[in-house]
Amino acid sequence: MKNIVLIGFMGVGKGSVAREILKHSDYIAIDTDDLIESMENRKIKSIFETEGEEYFRKIEKKVAKWLEESVKNTLISTGGGFYKQKNIKKIGTIVLLDSPFDEIINRIKAHPKAEKKLRKRPLLQDLEKAKELYEQRRPDYLKLADVVVDVTNKEALECAKEVLKKVKKL
Repeated sequence: MKNIVLIGFMGVGKGSVAREILKHSDYIAIDTDDLIESMENRKIKSIFETEGEEYFRKIEKKVAKWLEESVKNTLISTGGGFYKQKNIKKIGTIVLLDSPFDEIINRIKAHPKAEKKLRKRPLLQDLEKAKELYEQRRPDYLKLADVVVDVTNKEALECAKEVLKKVKKL
């Protein structure tokens, strides 16, 4: 069992799919954003506001190095920009959870805690800029991915089963 690294744009459902994968496999899970919040003892939004994105990316780099060297047989959910880590392919099998930008935003807005979910994502505050960022990142996500799972209009359980099935075939 090799690490599975979930990548995809913020709000695509990496956390939800990860929780379903855990219920249906022997994996344990790590979320890179949760690790960073724990290391810094503050929320990512606060890190962005006080230190800036460059500082945040330095912490991500430290986390990526640790994951490569120390973590095995683990499901790793990543933040939307984590894919830029140079060693990501050495960490595990890269699984892209993919969906059109508008569908991601609709999914977030349909969530019972939509306002909170939008507030905690600094890069989603301006939807026009967020869409530009999505369009910038998506070709890189696709290039990097070993497996692509389209999550559009699918429940997390269905996506989780598809991830496990496709990863097993590699």
